[in-house]
Amino acid sequence: MKLLILILNKVEKLEEVLEGFVEIGITGATVIDSVGMGHILSEEVPIFAGLRFMFSGAKPYNKMIFSVIDEKKEEAAIDILGRILGDLNSPGTGIIFVIPLDKVIGLKPEF
Repeated sequence: MKLLILILNKVEKLEEVLEGFVEIGITGATVIDSVGMGHILSEEVPIFAGLRFMFSGAKPYNKMIFSVIDEKKEEAAIDILGRILGDLNSPGTGIIFVIPLDKVIGLKPEF
């Protein structure tokens, strides 16, 4: 099993992302509102206000999506996210990372 984490900057795509997960058999995820470091440093910490240019284009708020998935669904998940979000190497899109899990307790296996 793997933990797929998506930091979604294009929050308007959230519903489409979750629908895409369901299409490939990922039926559970947790969505958390989050704030990026760039927003905090440039807006809330006056000493770093000069760094605002470094974070231009950064969205002030984003969503973090966590999903425990079968490792066989990892590539399908990344592919569908690329289809929905476009090139994740483009600024302001999002970040995906996947972490191997040794043990998961309290989750009914759907795999």
